[in-house]
Amino acid sequence: MLRLPHSAYAQMIGLAYDELPLEACGLLGGDPRSGDVDRFYPCRNEAESAKLYTVASRDMLHADRDAEDRGFELIGVMHSHTHTDAYPSPTDVRQALDPTWHYVIVSLKHDAPVLRSYRITEGTIAEEPVLVV
Repeated sequence: MLRLPHSAYAQMIGLAYDELPLEACGLLGGDPRSGDVDRFYPCRNEAESAKLYTVASRDMLHADRDAEDRGFELIGVMHSHTHTDAYPSPTDVRQALDPTWHYVIVSLKHDAPVLRSYRITEGTIAEEPVLVV
């Protein structure tokens, strides 16, 4: 299960809208054992694309250092789908290299945004519950 503070949830949704028409992306800092997110790190989409994302390496380094300084770890990544459902694309699955990470997708396909989280292990996609607290 992924537990998101309401502030992180709101940041993710806001970033997804702010970056339109491009995909947005960011990193999750928290506790890998519990799935509790402590901090969301908005990042620049280096791909500058409406169909794929690449977290800027400088943003990844900054987030990793900040998380370590605060006593937690990077535990996942978020990106948006501008015109498709909140389900991992074949490209998302290929990019999912860490089976311990949470892969969050915010879809803007419908009138209201949809946020879902997945675990992706060796090409197998498993949706997990998301609790906003």
